[in-house]
Parts: sequence; structure tokens; C-alpha cells
Amino acid sequence: MATRLTDKPVTTRQAGAHWEKTAESWLIEQGLRLLQRNFSSRLGEIDLIMEDGTTIVFVEVRYRKSGRYGGGAESITIHKQNRISRTAAWYLVKNPHRAEQFCRFDIISISGMSNDPQKTDQGIDWIKNAFYSTIG
Repeated sequence: MATRLTDKPVTTRQAGAHWEKTAESWLIEQGLRLLQRNFSSRLGEIDLIMEDGTTIVFVEVRYRKSGRYGGGAESITIHKQNRISRTAAWYLVKNPHRAEQFCRFDIISISGMSNDPQKTDQGIDWIKNAFYSTIG
């Protein structure tokens, strides 16, 4: 399946990478610091792992061209929350120096934005503490 971000078609994966990079840049502008992008394990994947002060922020990025079928945040099911929670726990196991830090789960929902860099961030919705860990 191809999506159009510019004049040339790109794959869904390329489109996802584009919107994750958009979210990453936007969060950095908000004062967060990137720790890792696309952390994956056999348990799942986390789009962005950021640091907000001393808090580790696990970020799921969702893009929707329109809100016709619901926004990006509504697409994060309990099943997806479980996968993100388990993957976050694995990240902390692999990075024990961060295990004592506070953590939160945020969603960046991007809707209706074009690829035009002149447009504002009006299509970005940052939901802090969007859900709590479903484990432990």
C-alpha cells in the first residue's frame, strides 16, 4: 500500500518513519531529549523513548489523514498498551541505570497535516500519561 507524502509514492513504513521523525522533532522543540528511536524486542516496539527532565517517556506515534474513523489515540487498544508496557519493561531491564527513573506513556497523535514544512503544528496532539503500565 502506498501513501503520498510528496509527489512520489512511499510505503506505509516510510510514511510511518516520516511521522515518527516529525513527532521526535516536535518533542525536542518542547524540551524533551531523545534517548532511542524504534526500540524493539520480541515483545513489541516503542516508536520513541524520550527523557522529560528526569522522567523516561515511552511514546507511541499515530498518524491519521482524517478523523473519519477516529483519531490516532483511539487506535491504541489495551492489547497495544500491553505490548508497549512489556517492551518498556524490557528496555528498563536492558538499561538498568534508568530503572529507578519515573516513567510515563505518551501518545503523539498527528492528524491531517501535510508534508509542507511551512505549516504549523496544529495537527499534533500530545497526550501525556495517556495510559498506565499494564504490568507489575
